[in-house]
Amino acid sequence: MKNQRRQLVLPPRVLIFPFPAQGHVTAMLTLAEVLSLAGIDVTFLNTDHIHNRLFRHADVEARFADYPGLLFRTVPDGLPDDHPRSHERTEVFHSMIATTKPVLKEMLVSGALGSVTCIIADGSFARFATDLAYEFQIPIIHFRTVSACCIWIHFCVDDIIKAGELPLREKEDMNRLITSVPGMESFLRCRDLPSFCQVRDLSNPQLNSIARETRQSCRAQGLILNTFEDLEGPILSHIRSLICPKTYTIGPLHTHLKLRLARKNASKSDQSSNSIFEVDRNCMDWLDSQPSKSVIYVSFGSITILTREALIEFWHGLVNSNMRFLWVVRPDMVTGEGGEGDVPAELLEATRERGYMVGWVPQVEVLAHQAVGGFLTHSGWNSTLESIVAGVPMICWPYFADQQINSRFVGEVWKLGIDMKDVCDRKVVEKMVIDLMVERREEFVRSTAEMARLAKESVSEGGSSYCNLDRLVEYIRLTSKEK
Repeated sequence: MKNQRRQLVLPPRVLIFPFPAQGHVTAMLTLAEVLSLAGIDVTFLNTDHIHNRLFRHADVEARFADYPGLLFRTVPDGLPDDHPRSHERTEVFHSMIATTKPVLKEMLVSGALGSVTCIIADGSFARFATDLAYEFQIPIIHFRTVSACCIWIHFCVDDIIKAGELPLREKEDMNRLITSVPGMESFLRCRDLPSFCQVRDLSNPQLNSIARETRQSCRAQGLILNTFEDLEGPILSHIRSLICPKTYTIGPLHTHLKLRLARKNASKSDQSSNSIFEVDRNCMDWLDSQPSKSVIYVSFGSITILTREALIEFWHGLVNSNMRFLWVVRPDMVTGEGGEGDVPAELLEATRERGYMVGWVPQVEVLAHQAVGGFLTHSGWNSTLESIVAGVPMICWPYFADQQINSRFVGEVWKLGIDMKDVCDRKVVEKMVIDLMVERREEFVRSTAEMARLAKESVSEGGSSYCNLDRLVEYIRLTSKEK
């Protein structure tokens, strides 16, 4: 009888389902590889649009050939091919609820996803994934690809409203403190709230959706966060108490993967990519020719949109600082009319002398390069973690979502850089670049070096993230036995 039972045990197969955006896919594809290294079978589910871009621009097909248990599957997102998905996330979300949910349900019924024993779903659309998991009696774990501090604020939205601190008034003092979020009473200002919370109408659909989706994690069997205990420990205590006791902090994931690959003696390239954009590696040759710590790297991520006027302000600030700079300007990043003909000749000339502009870069490699001494960033969570691991201080100019609170923690709590939110002025940009790269350089070098050490320690054998990943793998194996 025991032998018969043993034969009925399914090998663990995890369905991983990210929200269709670069930052989400990057983190969850890294998790898929980490789990595959641990011997867990994975089905990675992308939308058709993201899947096609990923296989066009990244090396995933060759890289994952070593993992025979990893399957790629796709679902429609219900949007036309020419839809500007990266700029209209709300439309993507609602379209997927209407279109993707029934398709996903049918795939679970038919076995098209394999014999799924556990679901790891992106917390951005936690409700419909959790409903399906409950319907099929499959354990579900939520993966939030944003910071723990952002998740905690989203969870506290009802308390902020009850305290009368939301909605924001018409002529709001954006430096007014928000005192109803435990652990942040002394430094959280209106301007630091995640962008979806900065509303003047409580019926705002984004506010209600974010709060509702975050509370869905109370229904999950576990919560995965790409962070580490030494970085967000006090906030994690609140999350474990009130949202999900089984919260697995396993970050920084990109470093965790690198160390696990090294431990397995896996012959993987450091140049592997999860990018849905075409990467231009010529910038690495340019960096090789620059002095140590002389370059400020500038990137506003995969979604940020700039006006032509804002672009010119940043350009003037960078040029006037007299610093070398490597600047990522996506083809779809700038709105408004005009091209190089609108750019003053002195800016173009100064860029040729000491700057390099590119469409997309291998960011982890860039941040680790000896020539890079600072990062002007949108404060996306992947970028923040990558900068922390590299020990590179940041100037933060957040755009939306969790980026506002991330930048506040970088500048005020962790002391890893300067928060420049809500300002787009050439003189301010110039001053902050000089502060980061020259005037306050020694101060930031000390703080970033210490946090980089803690980050690497967390994913090393015996570290908090290392042990939490082992616990997560053990739990996934257990779900297979129960199934």
